[in-house]
Amino acid sequence: MMGMGIGAGFFGWIWMLLFWAALILLAIWLVGLIFPTVRKSGEADKPLPASEILKLRFARGELTPEQYQEMLSVLRES
Repeated sequence: MMGMGIGAGFFGWIWMLLFWAALILLAIWLVGLIFPTVRKSGEADKPLPASEILKLRFARGELTPEQYQEMLSVLRES
């Protein structure tokens, strides 16, 4: 009667492994939510050309059309 009694058995081990695997995956997923990746590889490493920065500033309304044209001409000269 030593083998008969309270025990996890084979299926108990499977459930325990599934539980711990799910817990670890949940922890990894939560860390990914808390600390999202800011950059995609290769994209943010390249600096924008000055003309692109100028276009972005003009599109955001930081520059008037006259300022944009003047700065663009200065960039083309250099």
